Amino acid sequence: MTSTDVRTDAEDSGPSGYAAARLRLLQEGAQSGPPRRAALAELTDDWLSGLFDAGADKLRGISLVAVGGYGRGELSPRSDLDLLLLHDGSADPGAVASLADRIWYPIWDLGLDLDHSVRTPAEARKTAGEDLKVQLGLLDARHLAGDLGLTAGLRTAVLADWRNQAPKRLPELQELCAERAERQGELQFLLEPDLKEARGGLRDATALRAVAASWLADAPREGLSDARRRLLDVRDALHLATGRATDRLSLQEQDQVAAELGLLDADTLLRQVYEAARVVSYASDVTWREVGRVLRSRAVRPRLRAMLGGGKPTAERSPLAEGVVEQDGEVVLARAARPDRDPVLPLRAAAAAAQAGLPLSLHAVRRMAAGVRPLPTPWPAEAREQLVTLLGSGPSTIEVWEALEAEGLITRLLPDWERVRCRPQRNAVHIWTVDRHLIETAVRAAEFTRRVHRPDLLLVSALLHDIGKGWPGDHSVAGEIIARDVAARIGFDRSDVAVLATLVRHHLLLVETATRRDLEDPATVRSVAEAVGSQGTLELLHALTEADALATGPAAWSSWRASLVADLVKRVSAVLAGDTPEEPEAAAPTAEQERLAIEAFRTGGPVLALRAQTEPPTEEPSGDPEPLGVELLIAVPDQEGVLPAVAGVLAMHRLTVRTAELRALDLPDGVSGSVLLLDWRVAAEYGSLPQAARLRADLVRALDGSLDIAGRLAERDAAYPRRRGIVAPPARVSVAAAASRLATVIEVRAHDAPGLLHRIGRALEEAQVRVRSAHVSTLGANAVDAFYVTGAEGAPLPGEQAASVARALEDTLRE
Repeated sequence: MTSTDVRTDAEDSGPSGYAAARLRLLQEGAQSGPPRRAALAELTDDWLSGLFDAGADKLRGISLVAVGGYGRGELSPRSDLDLLLLHDGSADPGAVASLADRIWYPIWDLGLDLDHSVRTPAEARKTAGEDLKVQLGLLDARHLAGDLGLTAGLRTAVLADWRNQAPKRLPELQELCAERAERQGELQFLLEPDLKEARGGLRDATALRAVAASWLADAPREGLSDARRRLLDVRDALHLATGRATDRLSLQEQDQVAAELGLLDADTLLRQVYEAARVVSYASDVTWREVGRVLRSRAVRPRLRAMLGGGKPTAERSPLAEGVVEQDGEVVLARAARPDRDPVLPLRAAAAAAQAGLPLSLHAVRRMAAGVRPLPTPWPAEAREQLVTLLGSGPSTIEVWEALEAEGLITRLLPDWERVRCRPQRNAVHIWTVDRHLIETAVRAAEFTRRVHRPDLLLVSALLHDIGKGWPGDHSVAGEIIARDVAARIGFDRSDVAVLATLVRHHLLLVETATRRDLEDPATVRSVAEAVGSQGTLELLHALTEADALATGPAAWSSWRASLVADLVKRVSAVLAGDTPEEPEAAAPTAEQERLAIEAFRTGGPVLALRAQTEPPTEEPSGDPEPLGVELLIAVPDQEGVLPAVAGVLAMHRLTVRTAELRALDLPDGVSGSVLLLDWRVAAEYGSLPQAARLRADLVRALDGSLDIAGRLAERDAAYPRRRGIVAPPARVSVAAAASRLATVIEVRAHDAPGLLHRIGRALEEAQVRVRSAHVSTLGANAVDAFYVTGAEGAPLPGEQAASVARALEDTLRE
């Protein structure tokens, strides 16, 4: 069926005919994108025109006008209709109201959303002057029916008003966009973005049209219309997939939306959305910068003309680097610059702009993109130095890097960048796409360049550490190969290439080891020392680890993690300096531990103590120690079920476990018996810590079986409303080979949930193994826990038994 046939059906059958024709149009697989939006708008135009004509009778001086998105002809399947019934004031008010009802009610009867108003041209202009959003909608006014001259007159007047008021209204519009961006975030980085409201979305694209209509400035047009079309196509598919007027691209709808658009998967969909948003965001940055420049120029020009006797002022140009100057708050190319003869010019200009904290002019970037020669391989020393300077410039690096990337210069310099560009990271811990995370890491690393002897290697490793995420398999392994190639190509010598490769290969080594392994175990420290190889590399890896975590998101770094990593680095440094770590001996109990043990034995039940843990005062002006969590000491007569009981009680009280150590403690001479001593580090999820007496009371009940921990946790979980979301992958349990000579290390990777440690502890008890220590790490929704276990005699488990315990635990967690 053609669109003409659909329109004819709508005209012949009234509202019900329009509804049927609309449904057929939306279900036609052959028509999508701009043609479908245009056909839907045309179909709706014809229907509304018919409603108007049937009710207008002999009314004169009245017209029906589409405004906003409908005025632009951009009707998505569930878009609302923005309509203005315009009249010149000569018609009877009752007749105008009756006509409005004849149009509005059929729309409501069909369940369509409607934004409507009835105004004279003077009222419309007055309202527009008071409400910026109304004025923006009227800029896209389009005649539907009635008095064409009335509509044309309003359009002309509104555009004239907009252009006359632009110096005042454009700053208002810019502030509106900035407030929305602060509220909604950046479309190009969000896992569940709002296609309309987020920065770089459809609202910003509409704002750019309004700026262009002011004649004050214009947005870069290359790629902008295509980006806007792509976002509209995604919104259409989202409306069809959900059946709702929503602009939020939720996780659970992404696969269906991708299928609707014929894309491979949800990641491909997000990458296209991010690319489109990046184009709109960059165009917005350039446009608002130009608006500011023009408005400043207009404010200064009269005074300058008076001072110069009416002559035309010339813009001042200040040299920044060879071929690069500053002009009017931007970095531009010098008149003598020759991009076709100077392949280092893009990096030199970018480094100069970042160092000066100034934006690169759009014209300069495009001129370099159009004519610059490729760099030779390997790069000359100047090019490498300029790259390092750019990366070490701090936060101003980001805007300059985005300008180069917008015109394709980054992928020309670093072809491997293409695989990580706009690549989403489906991990709640990460707040950036892969490419932006790499730049953010370099920005963070720039803060640490005074801590290392080779800041250039630190900055380049920060740029490359996740470069392998565009390839299948372990991104650290793939990244090492890519890093070797890139480092050699940009001119590092063989020894530096080896260091960079090591840093990329092991960029997660320190934080993973520190949070998941027993640092008292010599095998742990020796394995890290062997992987790192030298003090210089260890120094760089420590700084890279912190920069990487800080650039990941707030959940990836804490004082606790920092203290563990620093402790590990200190121990590894000693080994690299020639010290030999000795096998640890059981530490003698402290006076407090001994007191708790005796009391537990005397009372026959658990006793406990809570004590805040802090790091040493910082060098910041406040000098206050920062809390690392709370130490929870528990002594209980030796018996089965202690680990799951304690873990369950802590989960009930919303305490997060960071580390846990368990050991049997012999009582002093003259006292026969054994007591289990548990030394745990915990933190409150939110609120204050529970009282020790309440913890002890619940622990007593858990140990004697009168407290149903599993049931209580299930009740609490059921009390919260369920939200649809991504299905978590199944748990994985593995045995870490050669991780310790003192115990068998069993590593658990699972979706974090209340009571997870309780379930693990119960399963390990059932497997009849003893837990010597537990190292708990939670990153977003993912828990990665390591358990040091032994047999009944205190020795590591034989290989087959260890594998059997791991399989049984995995089966339990997958139930």
